[in-house]
Amino acid sequence: MSFKEQIQRRRTFGIISHPDAGKTTLTEKLLLFGGAIQEAGAVKNNKIKKTATSDFMEIERQRGISVATSVLAFIYKDKKINILDTPGHKDFAEDTFRTLTAVDSVIVVVDVAKGVEEQTEKLVQVCRMRNIPMIVFINKLDREGKDAFDLLDDLEQKLGLSVTPLSFPIGMGYDFKGIYNIYEKNINLFSGDSKKNIEETIAFDSLESTELESIIGNKAAEELRDNLDLVNGVYPPFDKESYLKGQQQPVFFGSALNNFGVRELLDCFIEIAPSPRAKKAEERLVEANEKEMSGFVFKIHANMDPKHRDRLAFIKIVSGTFERNKPYLHVRNGKKMKFSSPNAFFAEKKEIVDISYPGDIVGLHDTGNFKIGDTLTEGEALHYKGIPSFSPEHFRYINNADPMKSKQLYKGIDQLMDEGVAQLFTLELNGRRVIGTVGALQFEVIQYRLEHEYGAKCTYENFPVYKACWVQAEDPKNDEYKEFKRVKQKFLAKDKRGQLVFLADSQFSLQMTQQKYPSVKLHFVSEFD
Repeated sequence: MSFKEQIQRRRTFGIISHPDAGKTTLTEKLLLFGGAIQEAGAVKNNKIKKTATSDFMEIERQRGISVATSVLAFIYKDKKINILDTPGHKDFAEDTFRTLTAVDSVIVVVDVAKGVEEQTEKLVQVCRMRNIPMIVFINKLDREGKDAFDLLDDLEQKLGLSVTPLSFPIGMGYDFKGIYNIYEKNINLFSGDSKKNIEETIAFDSLESTELESIIGNKAAEELRDNLDLVNGVYPPFDKESYLKGQQQPVFFGSALNNFGVRELLDCFIEIAPSPRAKKAEERLVEANEKEMSGFVFKIHANMDPKHRDRLAFIKIVSGTFERNKPYLHVRNGKKMKFSSPNAFFAEKKEIVDISYPGDIVGLHDTGNFKIGDTLTEGEALHYKGIPSFSPEHFRYINNADPMKSKQLYKGIDQLMDEGVAQLFTLELNGRRVIGTVGALQFEVIQYRLEHEYGAKCTYENFPVYKACWVQAEDPKNDEYKEFKRVKQKFLAKDKRGQLVFLADSQFSLQMTQQKYPSVKLHFVSEFD
C-alpha cells in the first residue's frame, strides 16, 4: 500500500461528552464492531468482572469514570481507526483539551434525557475554535428523554452548531421502535435485546410503501413520515465540504448500551470523516503527505505498568513515517534519539510497531526526556502550537508526610506534573510547592498515585488563591516591573517551565494589580504571543 493510501485510510478522532452521557460505552461498542474485543464490559455495573477496555487505572475502576485519556485502534472495512477516549469529568478537562490537539475530528455524545450539558459546551467551544469537524451522537434512546426536535434545537442554540440529522428515531423510551437511517435510507428495528451484538436492518426504497405500517404500526408510521417531512423542510441537506470545514454537524440517534445505531454512526463516519489533516507549527503549515517525519507529544502517562517504573509519551504523527530504530531530533533538547520499541495500541493490547503513518498515535518509552508539547522531527526545528496551560481553579500546598521518602515524593510529583495531571508552582519567597488543579478530584488522584506508584505519602494544606496568571513584562528592566516584583514578592512563583506566575488571592487584588502596573501583562493561559 502506498504512503498516500496509508494516510487516506486513517481516521483519528476523539469522543467527547459530559460525564455519564455514555462515551466510554460508545467506545466499547465501536471496538466490538471492529472485532477488536469479543465482549463489551458494562462500564458501571460492578457485578461484572470485565471492566471497560479503555479504563485502565485503578482509581477509574473504583469510580467508574475515565480519568486518563486512552488510545485505542482497530481496523474496520479496511480503515485504520484511532480513537482517543477522553475523560468527561470536568476535573480532568485539561487532559481533554490537550487531546483535542491530536485529533482530526470528533464525535460528541449527548444524553437524550439531559440534552446539552456544561462540560459538552466547553469542549465543543474548543473544537469550534480549531474548526474540528464534529458528528453528534444522541445516546440512550431506549430511555425517556427530550423530543428529538427539542434536542436538535438545543444543539443549535447552546452549542451554536448548524446541525443536519442523518438518522431519526421512531418513538422514544417505552415506545422506541427503532431508527430510520436518512443517510442510507433504511430502518433499523429495536428489539431491546442488548445481547444481540448487531441488529438487522430493513431497506426501504420508499417510505410511502404500506409495508412500513405492517412493521412498525400505523401510528408510528404516520409519525415517522411527518417527522421526516419536517426534517427535510427545516434542516439543510448534508454537505460533506461544510462538515469538513467545521460548518455543519451531522446528528445520529441511538443507544450505545444496546448497541443500537452505532453501526450507522460508524459506517457514515469512516466515509465522511477526514483523513489526517495538515497541522500548524509556529514556523509553517505541515502537510500530512510530506516525506519528512514530524510529530508531537500530547500526553505522557507514568507507570503504565506499576511493576516497571515506565513512562509512555504519546506522540501524534503529523507527517512522514515514524520508523523503529531510526534517529529523530528532539527539538527542545537538540538531541538525536532512537526508539527500539515504539508501541502501537490495538484495543487493550500494546504491540511493538516497525512503521507508523500520519494520524497514528505511537507510545514511546521515556525516562524523563519528554514534556508535553515536545516535537520530534528528522532535523527541522518545528514547534507545534496549541497545547496551552490554563489557570487552575484549586490550589493547595503539598507537604511531605514521610520524611524518609522525600526523594520518592519529589520524583513522583515531577513525573505526574510532566504528565499534565496538574500544575506545579514553586513560591519565589520560600521555595514551597503549590499544586494547582482544574478540579478538586485531582488532589485525590495525585495522593493515591503518589502512594501506590511511588511509595510516597503527602498531605495538603489550603492555599487561598483566586487565579494563577502568567506574567509578561513589556520591559523587564523598567522600574514599574521591578516594583511589581518587590511588592508582590510573596505572591510570585515559577511554573514548571520556569515562567513567572502571579498568584492573585482575589478578583479585587487582581484588578488593582492590573491598574497599578499597566506595563505588566497578566495572562490566564500560558501560551501568549
